[in-house]
Amino acid sequence: MNRRLGRHLRAIDGALAVTLSVVYAGFARMSAADGQPVYSGPAWLAWIIAAAVGLPVAFRRRWPLPVLGIVLAALTAASLLDLTREPYAAAGLAAYLVALAEPSRRSVPALAAALPAAACGVYVGDAVITPGGSRQDSAGLVAVVVLVVGVSWTAGFLVRSRRAEQRRREQHRAEQTLTEERLRIARELHDIVSHNLSLIAVRAGVAAHVAEADPQEARTALGVIEETSRSALTDMRRTLGVLREGAPLGPVPGGDGLEQLAQDARRAGVDVDLTLRGLRPLAESTQLTVYRIAQEALTNVVRHAAPTRCRVTIVADGRAVAIDVVDEGRTAGPRCRAAELPGGHGLMGMRERALMYGGGFTAGPRPEGGFAVSVRLPIAEESVS
Repeated sequence: MNRRLGRHLRAIDGALAVTLSVVYAGFARMSAADGQPVYSGPAWLAWIIAAAVGLPVAFRRRWPLPVLGIVLAALTAASLLDLTREPYAAAGLAAYLVALAEPSRRSVPALAAALPAAACGVYVGDAVITPGGSRQDSAGLVAVVVLVVGVSWTAGFLVRSRRAEQRRREQHRAEQTLTEERLRIARELHDIVSHNLSLIAVRAGVAAHVAEADPQEARTALGVIEETSRSALTDMRRTLGVLREGAPLGPVPGGDGLEQLAQDARRAGVDVDLTLRGLRPLAESTQLTVYRIAQEALTNVVRHAAPTRCRVTIVADGRAVAIDVVDEGRTAGPRCRAAELPGGHGLMGMRERALMYGGGFTAGPRPEGGFAVSVRLPIAEESVS
């Protein structure tokens, strides 16, 4: 509850408190012209009872249970002294706040005590001490008072339950959002680490293989390892910064990023033929998905098939993005040590990314040799700028 609303509600409670006190003070001065029993005690006692009935209502939001107890005691005294001429409105106001502010373990017992107390006070005052009608009339008055208090408590309980359910839904949405964000970052980290470590493993294998026979090639491979390591560290720091500070992941890789992926794969022994068409108008989220799928597919080629030839075709036609990565399988050449690395979750990650956008995903060996990955991502109208 914000401060302004809290002040307004307290002001309303203060006005209700003053009004109730004035009304009960007025009851003490009423005559018997209407045939109802009237108060005949000293004025000072009537003022005390009137104040006890009304003024605590001003504090019902701070101390709901004590206010309900004081109001019920004052109303019972007013009933026994023939001051009461209304159906316990102050008790209803207090009961509402008890149900709204107190947990069920306290508000339910409070209601269970309040209803008999109110019923007994009204019945004894109206039917026993100064009967103003039949016992049936008194029972009807008791029913009205019980209804006022009970309905007020029920209203407060329902409002509290609705607010609690709303808080639970909001918490669930927040937890779901956090989980989705963590999964997104986990996918980003997986793609970054898998791609770059695969390249490093390939170049390290080449360096070890040609270290004595071709020192220049070995130095070139070590340079690529250094460059790839720095790039991987930069990407990981930026991604982990999202976890720590909520910073954005940075610019989305576009065509230049895909060209760089192809160049990285070429350094690892994969002859990549890259074809790109129609990617410029895609939304950033779609561009990132395309980039990560292509990155993972090329990483798998490097990991399991290098040296080889590979065709990467990414075409957007306004309705969908088609991503096809096809390799020819291992060709003649030195065995790549990256092929000895254990498999990961690359295919699963690509499938998850495709399904997240309602796309299709297929992957498997080709009859003529090699492996093919094919992804279709539909493009929503609002995703095209």
